[in-house]
Amino acid sequence: MDLKFARKEIEDKPQTVELAKIEAMVEKDSDLILYFDRENSHKDLLELQDHFEAMGKSFYMSEARFGLSDNEYLYQVHIVN
Repeated sequence: MDLKFARKEIEDKPQTVELAKIEAMVEKDSDLILYFDRENSHKDLLELQDHFEAMGKSFYMSEARFGLSDNEYLYQVHIVN
């Protein structure tokens, strides 16, 4: 599963990250907050949640809005060991 990190600038393209890299980040840090782009499907993020909860991790996800437009949001994911 490939996901896209949040853009740093509105005009930029989001960076793609593989699940294995996210797993390595979680193993390195016991408390991790990641930001994902709006181009990710909600279904993919729910699959990510299922994956980490099956590993015994706590997973919290929310939408963070940074503007007034409907497409100005990102997903905030907090993974805790």
